Amino acid sequence: MSSSSAAPRRGDKAEAAAAKPPMRDALVGAAFRLFLERGYEQTTVDDIVALAGVGRRSFFRYFPSKEDVVFPDHERCLADMTAFLGSGDDTEEPVGRVCDAARLVLRMYAENPTFSVQRYRLTKKVPGLRAYELSVVWRYERALAEYLRARFAGRPDGTLRADVIAAAVVAAHNNALRSWLRADGQSDASATVDHALGYVRSAFGATETPLVAEQPEDVVVVVSRRGAPLWRVVQEIETVLGHD
Repeated sequence: MSSSSAAPRRGDKAEAAAAKPPMRDALVGAAFRLFLERGYEQTTVDDIVALAGVGRRSFFRYFPSKEDVVFPDHERCLADMTAFLGSGDDTEEPVGRVCDAARLVLRMYAENPTFSVQRYRLTKKVPGLRAYELSVVWRYERALAEYLRARFAGRPDGTLRADVIAAAVVAAHNNALRSWLRADGQSDASATVDHALGYVRSAFGATETPLVAEQPEDVVVVVSRRGAPLWRVVQEIETVLGHD
């Protein structure tokens, strides 16, 4: 028998490599399979790497902790949001800009509705994951607030305004996002979030109050003789002011 007939062809190897998911995705997939089968608390990192067929070092190369494998895409999304805000200029309406930035988070969830719904259900059951998720949300809010603080710098209550608007954007976005997740990702996510963010824009959209030049005071001086009756003085003032 020829040895070459038993050896895999180079094309077969390439196809097999292309069909195999990247290691990071394989770890996420293995983790969620175990979370659904056993529960989050009952699954260890060793269980995850064993199912994925990799070592512990490979896991921690991608994820600092077991919690991080539940939220594998937030670091990328936060970086995209920061870059988006930084690419704007001072001519853009700031509230509209942060609302557009929040839509990047929605897009991340909508890329894989099944995974997003599974994560939502898992997070509701595990208090530790809920706390972790809140810390992630806080980082998004801080990114929005920092952008707005720079835009409102030097204005009355600029920092307060920035923080309030950032919190409102996050609250509106998350309210709509949870509504979509509770519907198992079946509704129109974009329309739901646009509707929620519309409240923020209607409340805070006109934040750039134009500076109006102060008008000089109109001073009128009337000279009247001493002893003139009061009605004569009033008449002279009305004549100067053009009142009939």
